[in-house]
Amino acid sequence: MEIIIQPDLHSGTELGARIMEALIRTKPNAVLGLATGSTPVALYCELIRMHREEGLDFSQLTTFNLDEYVGLSAKHPASYHRFMQENLLSHVNIRHDRIHIPDGMTEDIPTFCRDYEAAIVKAGGIDLQLLGIGHDGHIGFNEPSSSLGSRTRIKTLTENTVAANQRFFSSEEKVPLHVITMGVGTIMEARTCLLLAFGKGKAEAVAAMAEGPITAMCPASILQMHPHAILIVDEAAASQLKRADYYRHVYANKPPFQHREMQKPNFIASHSELTQ
Repeated sequence: MEIIIQPDLHSGTELGARIMEALIRTKPNAVLGLATGSTPVALYCELIRMHREEGLDFSQLTTFNLDEYVGLSAKHPASYHRFMQENLLSHVNIRHDRIHIPDGMTEDIPTFCRDYEAAIVKAGGIDLQLLGIGHDGHIGFNEPSSSLGSRTRIKTLTENTVAANQRFFSSEEKVPLHVITMGVGTIMEARTCLLLAFGKGKAEAVAAMAEGPITAMCPASILQMHPHAILIVDEAAASQLKRADYYRHVYANKPPFQHREMQKPNFIASHSELTQ
């Protein structure tokens, strides 16, 4: 896992966006795994800016979203279909038939989940999976105790997650208790995992994920086993990392053959070659 500590949310978001840009320009038909929640909003704004001002082309991309609430239609204001349209997809030139978001209204959840996994395989697998992390270490909606080999499936949200998501609904009672989410095993098959975490409230989860034991009680900790996982955090989110000074030292002192400017289109390809 490469841990990159940036001064603040703005610089961390810009770096994450440049990593995604590098992949899109190098592989225009890339498959992206996308995330929702407050963390990626600024990154999506930067990608929209790159599309409008720098000609970043989304027309050949395929996207798969991590999750969706069970029981919410695509038009519901709190659905992740609606979130993605408002925060990214309606602002770029991506084809509608290349967008995949779990269907919260499906009448046959097990079959839908199997088909979602098959669609990812048919698309060639996910090139880059964008992730956030919950305060309890969950990724996607894989709550603590989730199987580290799990696939796309229905999950029941913890009371803490329901409370955290209440801000998107009129009351906590309106928050759905169930979701369809990519599994931890599905996420781990992405060629690159890019996780962003900002703010002091994420510091404990970041430390457990990056420096704690690999455990289902902190699902994000499995990323320690990923061959190409990048963790971008601001100083606040890095505040409980015991080896933070070392991570800064590593990032500032890469040897020449590893040194790469994140904005260059060969970044993803060259890094993948080094880690295969």
